[in-house]
Amino acid sequence: MTAGVLAADEPFVDWSWVADHTEEMNEALRQHVQLTVTSVAIGFVISLVLGLVAVRWRWTYEPLAGICSVMYAVPSLALFAVLVSIPFFGLGYRTSLVALVSYTLLILLRNIVAGLDGVPPAVREASDGMGYERWRRVLRVDLPLATPSIVAGLRIATVTTVGLVTVTALVGEGGFGRLINDGLSRDFSTPIVVGTVGSVALAITFDLAFVVVEWLITPWTRAKTPTGGVRGRTRADEATAQTTPAAQAEKWATLARETGGAVVR
Repeated sequence: MTAGVLAADEPFVDWSWVADHTEEMNEALRQHVQLTVTSVAIGFVISLVLGLVAVRWRWTYEPLAGICSVMYAVPSLALFAVLVSIPFFGLGYRTSLVALVSYTLLILLRNIVAGLDGVPPAVREASDGMGYERWRRVLRVDLPLATPSIVAGLRIATVTTVGLVTVTALVGEGGFGRLINDGLSRDFSTPIVVGTVGSVALAITFDLAFVVVEWLITPWTRAKTPTGGVRGRTRADEATAQTTPAAQAEKWATLARETGGAVVR
């Protein structure tokens, strides 16, 4: 009876607990960021390689996407249970990282392939006409033009991963998930609130960061109006539009045609 009265009298957030556990919260933030960034980075590298393979050899896309779909469909608790039973992984960082990476692959692979498929055929032909080799064209033309789709995939994968990191508290990691788990085990709302708010704030921060990054690395997208026109563009916008991968490819292809192929880059 007394415990029930005390529980009822407890504040929803005990600010004295928050003040006394700043180091613990900072450690949770550090771990959450580390797991998120590392897993998304590894997943992106793997997905980029798979995406380039799928675009080059189109028949491989369905099998690769199928494998990634199976990994994405496996419930996190079941995957943790399987990985923990393997001696090499066990409880801890390795199990958490492998699980988190596996959940990023499908999202990133689909967006990378969609972005590369969205490059206009005319731009590819112009790049080939100016002497680009296939892989050089992919690096200099295709990937830059696919950036908006790739960044969109990274945004989704990162926000999803931030949420999944909390579940890794079950295998000894967790970031803010450790605070949530601690609060649940003690029926104490303050660490639950702190962990939840921290996870949501981190997801929003990452999402906004990707918006800014996309804005900075794709200046040519800002040179267009919503209707695709050029109305209201500044001189800086006009200059930016002339430096896009597509514009450069078309310029050099035109010059190559005019010189009879004598000018090849």
